[in-house]
Amino acid sequence: MAQPAEKAYYRFVVLSFNCLLTFGSYFCFDIPSVLQDQFQGNLTCPNTTVINGTVDCVAGLGMTPQQYNLLYAIYAWTNAVVVILAGFLIDKLGNRFGVFLFSFLCVLGSSIFALGSHFRGSPYLLPLMLTGRLLFGSGNGSLTIVQNRITAFWFKGKELALAFGLTLAFSRLGSVLNFFLTQKFEEIYGMQWTLWGGALLCVLGFMSAITVSALDKMGMKQLGLDGAIQEESRKVRIQDVKLLSLRYWLLVLTIMFFYNGIFPFIADASKFIQDKYGDYSQKEAAYIAGAVYDSSLVLSAIVGILIDYVGLRGVFAVACAVLTLPVFGLLAFTFVPPLVSTIWLGVTYSFAAASMWPSIPLVVPQATLGTAMGLATSVQMIGIGVSNLVVGQILGTKSSDTKIPLWRWQRMMIFMLANTICCIVASVLLNIVDRRQGGTLNKTTKRSGVPAASSSTDREPLVDGQEGQNAGEEEDEDGDGAVPSRAIDS
Repeated sequence: MAQPAEKAYYRFVVLSFNCLLTFGSYFCFDIPSVLQDQFQGNLTCPNTTVINGTVDCVAGLGMTPQQYNLLYAIYAWTNAVVVILAGFLIDKLGNRFGVFLFSFLCVLGSSIFALGSHFRGSPYLLPLMLTGRLLFGSGNGSLTIVQNRITAFWFKGKELALAFGLTLAFSRLGSVLNFFLTQKFEEIYGMQWTLWGGALLCVLGFMSAITVSALDKMGMKQLGLDGAIQEESRKVRIQDVKLLSLRYWLLVLTIMFFYNGIFPFIADASKFIQDKYGDYSQKEAAYIAGAVYDSSLVLSAIVGILIDYVGLRGVFAVACAVLTLPVFGLLAFTFVPPLVSTIWLGVTYSFAAASMWPSIPLVVPQATLGTAMGLATSVQMIGIGVSNLVVGQILGTKSSDTKIPLWRWQRMMIFMLANTICCIVASVLLNIVDRRQGGTLNKTTKRSGVPAASSSTDREPLVDGQEGQNAGEEEDEDGDGAVPSRAIDS
């Protein structure tokens, strides 16, 4: 009689709780973007006046634009350092260790960040909030790696892109609700309670971590894989990083350059829309900026099904980068309504996320997937961290009592365009190398593997020339017809 873990419904139950791991943390991540005016607002407003229904002074934390962008930069830099070690530890110690530790760090970091807001006007405010973002970044970036690793284990060779798309959709649901609800919540309850509400949502992620950990453990025992995977994990060595293929590194660079144009833009999008277009309130600007996430929320599952069916991940990566170019051109040099650009960006972002990240399990073995995901996230966050610092310098360091000049915003968009062009170059090279190595990325999931053998139950250390052996073992590991794993240098 088939065990529950061998049936399709079980992996989708695992996926449902796995999706909730990052719902709260994604909500928290962009709270500063929605409340940018409050973060950069004046400590006091003694002579407030109302002109045409708009208050000329916003009371807030008194941060400069550079300090505000530092909140995002330190998150990115922390991720860049921590996720490498985190990925390796997850490969060595398992998903259950990672999911508990990193979800707890999200709770702790978001709580310290909220606590920092109580020290407005004191020298403790910025250090506390930066410490909170540091711990939050350590947890959230690493939690995403565990989440992706669990998804890859249960869905490799099945509905992989769909599963990644649904995971992204639930994460972005948190982001979307943040853009729709946070401003209204802040108006009623104030900034401090708003930040504490975000921390409470991270507790939801911690509760989901407990559930998904139990389901993952029961499922692996039912499949008879618990002991085999632990033995396999003990064989993972940090030296295996040297064996990662050129195709993997080009994929990582493609991801980095694409995301360099997404997250730094969203961090300042609300302020940009108000400054350039002038006719939008803070709430309306936040809604328009959030359309990037709205689009990805709606499209992620559909795009995942499409990519599972047609494959062509490498082609989609190039297309996403090419089609993103006009977005920043429109924002920089035209007055086309900004909602057009943010929806457009959300569409290309949906296709990029569903084609790029699910490609990593296809070019590295399951045993080192955590390390590979960690390295990819690290490089991505280094790029985003540098981009946030560059954007902070471009926009200036003075308090934002007045509008930032349009020419500064145009320079920022040109910087985003430069990153997108680099993404095009990296993705074209990725397709060339992939074609020479068998074209795995441009096949459908079910056609991208080698027919599996059935004799072996455990993998040897990851070295050259083991594709056949790894293929047989991956079927044992993933259950009913999973995609065969490949040697790192395939």
